[in-house]
Amino acid sequence: MYNSIKSIPKWLMISAGVGILSGLASALFLVNLSWVTSFREAHRDLFWGLPLAGIMIGLGYHYYGKEIVKGNNLILEEYENPQKTIPFKMAPMIFLSTLLTHLVGGSAGREGTAIQLGSTLADQFTKFVTLSKHERKILLLLGISAGFASVFGTPIAGALFAIEVLWFSNVSYKSIFLSFTTAFFAYFTVSFMPVVHTHYAVVPLAHEHISWLAWALVFGVICGLIALLFSKTVHLFSTQFTKYIPYPPLRPVIGGVTLVLFFYLSNEYKYAGLGIPTIVDSFKIPSGFFDCILKLILTCFTLGCGFKGGEVTPLFFIGATLGSSVSGFIPMPISLLAAMGFVAVFSGATHTPIACTAMGMELFGWENGIYIAIACFFSYLFSGTKGIYRSQQLKGLKSRFILKYL
Repeated sequence: MYNSIKSIPKWLMISAGVGILSGLASALFLVNLSWVTSFREAHRDLFWGLPLAGIMIGLGYHYYGKEIVKGNNLILEEYENPQKTIPFKMAPMIFLSTLLTHLVGGSAGREGTAIQLGSTLADQFTKFVTLSKHERKILLLLGISAGFASVFGTPIAGALFAIEVLWFSNVSYKSIFLSFTTAFFAYFTVSFMPVVHTHYAVVPLAHEHISWLAWALVFGVICGLIALLFSKTVHLFSTQFTKYIPYPPLRPVIGGVTLVLFFYLSNEYKYAGLGIPTIVDSFKIPSGFFDCILKLILTCFTLGCGFKGGEVTPLFFIGATLGSSVSGFIPMPISLLAAMGFVAVFSGATHTPIACTAMGMELFGWENGIYIAIACFFSYLFSGTKGIYRSQQLKGLKSRFILKYL
C-alpha cells in the first residue's frame, strides 16, 4: 500500500480527516436522534404517522436513491470490488430517513446510519486525493471504523469491527494501525460534543464458579440460534415484500399500516425505536422471554418493509433481554447474562466475535472478558452462514467449521 515513508503523513492526515468528519456527523446524528426519541415518547400518538413516513422514505429512495438503497451492503460490495465513489447523497438520505423512522416509532437501530455516514464521507476523499483501488478499500475500511466507534463510544471495537466485518480481506498491518487511529479520532471528536452514551451497569462479581464457563458456552449457543433466527427473519420479510409488492414505495406504507395496528391493539410502546430503557432495565430486572422475540419480529419487519436505521441496537435489546430472561435457570448474575447477550447475539448476526468481545469488555469491564468471549465465539459458530449483511462473505474459521461439523 505504501511505497515510501512519504505516504505515511498523507494517510495520517486522511485518517484524522475521516475520523473527525465522521465523529462530527455521528454527534449531529446522535443529538438529533435523542431529541426525536424524547419527542416521540412525549407524543406517542405519532405512531399513526408510520404509513406517511413509509411513503416519504419509499418515494425518496425509489426516485432519488436507487443506487444507494442497498446501504451497508453497497459499502461491502464496493470494498470487495471497487467501482465508483459512493454518492454523497447517501449521507443526508440515511440521516433523515433514520430520524423519520424513529420519530414515528419504527423498531430500528443506528449503526447502519453511522457506518453509511462514515463511509460516504470517507469515500469523498477520492475526489481530492488520487488513490489506487486497494487504497480506496482502506478508505472504506476507515469509514466503517469511524462510524461504528463514534456512534457507540467504543473505539477498540469500532476498529476491530471494520477489519473483521470485511473478513480481513487484503487488510495490511498498516491499514490495521490506521483503522485504530481513525476510530480514536472519531471517538474523541464525539467526546467533545454534547453527546452522552448510555451506561449499562454490570454488578461487580462477588464470587465466580468454574461452572460459569460451561454455562457461558451454553448461553453462547442459544445466542447464536437467536442471531440465526434474526438474520433469516429480516431476509425473509425483505424477500416477501419484494416478491408480493412490486412497487417499492408501497412496501413501507403497508408495513407502516401493519405496525400501526400492532401499537394500537397492543398499547405497548417499549419495542418502538431503540428501546434503550428496556435494555437498561434488563440488567437489573428479569425480562420476559417474549420481549426478545417481539423485538426481533418488529425490527425484522420494520427494516424488511423498507424503513431505515440499523440492526445492531435492536440486537443489543434482543440479546440483553434474552440474557435477563434466562437468569432464572442459568446460575449466573443477571447483569452478567444481560451483558453477555448484549454482544453475543450481535456477534452471531454480524460474524464479528473479536470485535464484539472487545466491545463487551469496553462497555462492561475487562474482568468479565472470559465469559463475554466464550459467549461471543460460540454464538458466532452457531449462527449459520448468512448474517444481517447479505454482501458479507463467509471466510476463515467459521466457513471451515460450518462445512465440517454443521
